Amino acid sequence: MQTLDTTPGTIGTRGALASSHDVNGTAVYSPQREHLGHIDHVMIDKTSGTIGYAVLAFGGFLGLGENHVPMPWKTLRYDTDVGGYVTDLTPEQLRAAPEAPQDWASNESWRQRSYDYYGLPYYW
Repeated sequence: MQTLDTTPGTIGTRGALASSHDVNGTAVYSPQREHLGHIDHVMIDKTSGTIGYAVLAFGGFLGLGENHVPMPWKTLRYDTDVGGYVTDLTPEQLRAAPEAPQDWASNESWRQRSYDYYGLPYYW
């Protein structure tokens, strides 16, 4: 029987599918392969099942003072060479992203501004 690594942030070799448990905690890198942070959690559209956002945790020290930026899932691609996700976004672009209000997950106006900022078609 095969034993799977169930440590968060460790995407095992289970084919094309990844558990949200594995995605949470996975490192995110810039185009220059600079470590930007890690995926804190993902947000899934309840109706379509589409992953709309990955919430990137970056900055801070030992979890204190961390910033959390929802970024469209389609801005990420998994890179087996670095064992994490790579984005074409720079740290400056992430800091300049539209600030997420407390109700961002249900705020359609903010979601549209967010996807427009990243230059992506809406997932909904």
